[in-house]
Amino acid sequence: MNAAGAARWIRHTAHLVSADAERLTRLDAAIGDGDHGLNLDRGFTAAVAAVDALPGDTTPAKVLIAAGRAIVSKTGGASGPLYGTALRRAGKALAETGGDELDAAALGAALTAALEGVQELGQAAEGDKTMVDALVPAVTAYEAALAGGADIAACARAAADGAAQGAESTVPLQARKGRASYLGPRSAGHLDPGAASTALILRALADVTMEGGGDAWSGSS
Repeated sequence: MNAAGAARWIRHTAHLVSADAERLTRLDAAIGDGDHGLNLDRGFTAAVAAVDALPGDTTPAKVLIAAGRAIVSKTGGASGPLYGTALRRAGKALAETGGDELDAAALGAALTAALEGVQELGQAAEGDKTMVDALVPAVTAYEAALAGGADIAACARAAADGAAQGAESTVPLQARKGRASYLGPRSAGHLDPGAASTALILRALADVTMEGGGDAWSGSS
């Protein structure tokens, strides 16, 4: 994975979030503040601007850290700190690996770091009806694919599929974290908006790795 690939991930995520912002907001209106899609759209728009402002000799780590900082700064509600932390932790994990191009194992470690950051900040576990319900199966699926010898594109696709399934699993759950938890049993029967948007982010990752192919991302930023 190189800096151009990381930048494409952020840009493609911004595109998918923008296209789906209305649905995400409707999901949030059912059990939350009703602003998740709009807030995340604003945050990833800012993330793209931050990435575009980076110098040409940047690294994948710096791309994700810059995107994370922008999201924290521009995204309202709880979403900004959570999604921003996820990207910054992922970027810091990539920085520890070093280099301009990183393999599937390094990206897997970055996703694990993102999950750990979200759980540390939000104090949520799988089953609480949050974005963690999409992130945990995504990381688990990625690690299983990696252990089976899959390349970065196949690992990312496994993560995206895991995230999508995890998001759907939130529908029957009663929320135990966040504003949705105030509804008690009435929160059941609704797709969690954070899990839904997390699935979009992992889908974007799978899309851009499929475009690049192999064990490293390629192409211009």
